[in-house]
Amino acid sequence: MLQKVLLVEDSTSLAILYKQYVKDEPYEFFHVTTGEDAKNFIVKNPPQLIILDLKLPDISGEEILQWIRDQKIPTAVIIATAHGTIDIAVALIQSGANDFLEKPIQANRLKTSIKNHLAHNKLEGLVEDIKNDFNRNKYQGFIGSSLPMQAVYKMIDAVAPTNASVFISGESGTGKEVCAEAIHYKSQRYNKPFVAINCGAIPRDLMESEIFGHLKGSFTGATTDRKGAAILANGGTLFLDELCEMELDMQKKLLRFLQTGRFTPLGGSKEITTDLRIICATNRDPLVELNEKRFREDLYYRVNVVPIKMPPLRDRGTDILDIARFFLKKFAQQDNKKFESIKRNVELKLCHYSWPGNVRQLQNIIRNIVVLHNNTHISMEHLPEPLHSFKTTAKTPDKQHIKLNNITPIKPITNIEPPLHTMTTLKSKPDDKKAINTRLIRPMADIEREVIENAIDYCDGNVLNAAVLLELSPSTLYRKKQVWDSYEESD
Repeated sequence: MLQKVLLVEDSTSLAILYKQYVKDEPYEFFHVTTGEDAKNFIVKNPPQLIILDLKLPDISGEEILQWIRDQKIPTAVIIATAHGTIDIAVALIQSGANDFLEKPIQANRLKTSIKNHLAHNKLEGLVEDIKNDFNRNKYQGFIGSSLPMQAVYKMIDAVAPTNASVFISGESGTGKEVCAEAIHYKSQRYNKPFVAINCGAIPRDLMESEIFGHLKGSFTGATTDRKGAAILANGGTLFLDELCEMELDMQKKLLRFLQTGRFTPLGGSKEITTDLRIICATNRDPLVELNEKRFREDLYYRVNVVPIKMPPLRDRGTDILDIARFFLKKFAQQDNKKFESIKRNVELKLCHYSWPGNVRQLQNIIRNIVVLHNNTHISMEHLPEPLHSFKTTAKTPDKQHIKLNNITPIKPITNIEPPLHTMTTLKSKPDDKKAINTRLIRPMADIEREVIENAIDYCDGNVLNAAVLLELSPSTLYRKKQVWDSYEESD
């Protein structure tokens, strides 16, 4: 799709001239003569660039520019101005315009300016798309922007539009059902049923009836016909949680259903055909279950078309804090409590803890704190067991190490020479008592690297803990380390 450029100019002759200048350029060029027409056009067809005359018959260019910025319309604005109003144009740039062109506008100047601003607009769009794709901190019921979760989000984006079977694995409490729901609601089946069955919670004798249904009288206690999950999920998604806990005989029947899309209810004689998508999950290791002969190999390969591994909470970095804050705010509002934030020493303990119960355990701990206490901050005394007695393993800093609440440099980086301009001594004024020693002035990049590396050393190489201390995102630290490592390798 071609990018759009809108010219707001009351002079028809000038508009014709400008159109002639750009008639061979790879974008669409539109023209309106009044401010109201410009507003209507922008609302219906937002352009990537607007060339705006200051003097229009109905509305001033200043008012239109202010309206564009108030409406947060993502477009660049170039002010077209006569020689006597350049000062006004400069003031408008300070108010949000991107550039100005002095009338009469020359052909090369017009084409170059449009080309540059359209390229910049396209680049901003790409950057925003990348941010949306790779720095999502909320996604379809998930909370977290860590790299492991970004990988999960990308997998869901890729598999959701297809009908491929998905096998989700991960520890209990990592969000396997949330993942299955995300796939369903991102798919074309989003407006059809999502039916979930926990295979580990249903008695062996009732599993077949639960999935395929039964007819009245098919077994003792079957007093009415009952539709199974396969019928209830028709057109939508059937989620089978804890699949590895299903009995082998039932696994065989499930395999046939997955291969043919047909099944016979208990007590019935007529096959029923359904159209649904199967998503399975387990908290066990499927390969171990295969080796132990508790999981059919043919069923494994049938459901494991697209495997998704849910990361445990302990591997998700500062997502732990984001999730804790989310639950704190949610439960505080529900119970009308005062809680607003979490103290720093508690945050460190949350990040150090191994979370065997994952997100579910963290949710329950925050719920416990909100129910039993009513302070503005979560502090150490609020933590229930086993978190309260858990001891972090960070080493105690000595005189040469970073202080926990006041991070100071340990030692300067000696293998980086300061630039030549910092080696000179500034001339002091005659009345100065002391000359400034410019050897103490170093590039900010060197100081930044020194502080970050000191923090990582203090945390025994744990980048996550260093990020918490520095109040930075772990991805920022990882990115800077990669840059530094690449420089050292090139040397």
